Amino acid sequence: MFGLVDCNNFFVSCERVFRPDLNGKPVIVLSNNDGCVIARSQEAKAIGIAMGDPYFKLEGKDNIIAFSSNQTLYGDMSQRVMNTLQSFVPKIEIYSIDEAFLDLSIIPDTEVVNFAQNLTKFVRRSTGISVSLGIAPTKTLAKMASKYAKKYKGYRGVCMIDTPEKREKALKLFPVGDIWGIGDKYGQLLNYHGVKTAYDFIRKRESWVRCYMKVVGVRTWQELQGEPCFEFEFPSNKKSICTSRSFAEMLTDYSDIRVAVSNFAAACSRKLREQNTAAGTLTIFLLTNQFRPDLPQYYQIKSIQLSVATNAASELITAARQVLELIYFKGYRYKKAGVIVSGIVSAREIQGNLFDQVDRNKQKRLFQVLDAINKKNGTNTLRMAAQGNGKKWQLKNEYISRRYTTNLDDIIEIR
Repeated sequence: MFGLVDCNNFFVSCERVFRPDLNGKPVIVLSNNDGCVIARSQEAKAIGIAMGDPYFKLEGKDNIIAFSSNQTLYGDMSQRVMNTLQSFVPKIEIYSIDEAFLDLSIIPDTEVVNFAQNLTKFVRRSTGISVSLGIAPTKTLAKMASKYAKKYKGYRGVCMIDTPEKREKALKLFPVGDIWGIGDKYGQLLNYHGVKTAYDFIRKRESWVRCYMKVVGVRTWQELQGEPCFEFEFPSNKKSICTSRSFAEMLTDYSDIRVAVSNFAAACSRKLREQNTAAGTLTIFLLTNQFRPDLPQYYQIKSIQLSVATNAASELITAARQVLELIYFKGYRYKKAGVIVSGIVSAREIQGNLFDQVDRNKQKRLFQVLDAINKKNGTNTLRMAAQGNGKKWQLKNEYISRRYTTNLDDIIEIR
């Protein structure tokens, strides 16, 4: 059996763990630069707030409480939930920041539901985050079951699809567009052909599914009938890493953009070191605000090949600045920039260069110390001078909450 754990209204739940006074109130979390709604409490959903609603249309209405996205807090709370889950089962596949597949094969069928209910209660008690758990013989059905567990209170947070009768009932009630892996494009195609529910989908012939939806569609079709096609997957090193931001305000000054790009390059280098890899290619892109047709528009992207693959912030920042000098032009108001590193190889398999003058061992020890200090005291406690300390390029986050779990200055106060 597969289990799919889904944290309920995760971003909002993270805020409420440390602010119980928010329980029962309409709470929303906003996207980058406080642009639009990306998470809602049940109370916010009940008054008609939709995902993607622009915040400027909601500000001050219906006593809504808004928070800027606090990824430091959400990431740490996610790790706490995942660590708790890992202590209960032999295998776990972290699917997203608020979802994970569990291997329940060692749990006897007669005890699965009781085990799952105890697990959800323990997660809530130990982390403060409420979760729903779907159980089924395939990943796709487990994902479906988790949605039912979240939607209907009668399941008490756990829904199991373990018989043909339960599967048929669940499929008949489930919109085809909500099936895991279908997506908007295939959802529209299936609706066009009269397929409205998951049950309608499995009644199609395999040859029809293969013709219109290829091999992946057939696997989903089989999974919905209880035939496992998707096994547990474990994280592998990324083939490319991108760090980019939309600026809180449009920038014109080269020095401000240079500081922003330096920080993006440093973030990429940290991510490379976390997975013990190095990058051989660095790409910079820079663009104006495409939603301002009244302003001159500009977009440019350019790459540079590094002589030796590296994960050192000093080298990546230097390369990023060299590229930025080539693509920056005065007279434009820039809205977004980004750094992409690719050509990623294992840090143990870097191809050297005869003319390389960098002491790689010394450099490695330096960044090991830097990472250790930043891990203990917070990201960018120590940073390269090129990263500066300016705020012009950073995201707008007027409603940011405290980093209760990772910053001593933000620790919760009890009177």
